[in-house]
Amino acid sequence: MTILVLGGTGKTGRRIADRLTSLGLPVRAGSRSATPPFDWQDRGTWQAALDGVTAVYVSYYPDLAFPGAYDDVKAFTELAVRNGVRKLVLLSGRGEPEAQASERTIQESGAEWTVLRCGWFMQNFSEDFLLGAVLSGVIALPAADVPEPFLDVEDIVDVAVAALTQDGHAGKLYELTGPRLLTFADVAEELSAILGRPVTFVRVTPEEYVSAAMEHGVPREAAEGLGHLFTDILDGRNASVTDGVREALGRPARDFADFARANAHVWKAPQG
Repeated sequence: MTILVLGGTGKTGRRIADRLTSLGLPVRAGSRSATPPFDWQDRGTWQAALDGVTAVYVSYYPDLAFPGAYDDVKAFTELAVRNGVRKLVLLSGRGEPEAQASERTIQESGAEWTVLRCGWFMQNFSEDFLLGAVLSGVIALPAADVPEPFLDVEDIVDVAVAALTQDGHAGKLYELTGPRLLTFADVAEELSAILGRPVTFVRVTPEEYVSAAMEHGVPREAAEGLGHLFTDILDGRNASVTDGVREALGRPARDFADFARANAHVWKAPQG
């Protein structure tokens, strides 16, 4: 009855794996560093990772909107079902047509499915992606002045664990957002107030963003893909809140202010 958690070292995956382990459930982390390893870019690793697995949390790296994601998810889903997987929980993205194609693959797989269609993670500001920017006091992104209902990863984890372990979530598409709309400038303002030092948002061109990302070691394809997410997806299409967290869990979604206060110690740590 093993549960395979893809992206087992990522923002959602590692938390889900820890939570399932604490519940006493057999868990296999799906990552390149795991044993057996799992790599989305190496289909030869998939079979061993699926051995004895009955449920899978499907998280695609780097994002379902990237080229090749749909073909990979389709091939993996077909292999998983052939190998006896009975439950699939997909981490998807709000407002991404490419992601919705992968959603349909999961929904038509023949297995029990749950789709978690999520907004931008609050934890992007506290882990990896934008942590350095907040520490430096300048968040420079090619994002327009449109609001986004930033979502706490802990809410995603709670819904995913429920879908993997409890009845009542099969056949559900949960659109998950935070409870408030915030622009990146709003986020910078709230962080400034909580941290007691200035954090500013600076809008840059997509070209400037890609160039800066590559200077920091991000491969061109990944940098351009991230630029696409900012310029195409953050165009106002997701500027609305939903009640998906309450629908799934019976409680409201966590607010950005609560997240920021809980993580203030991370941003007050010295850089490096």
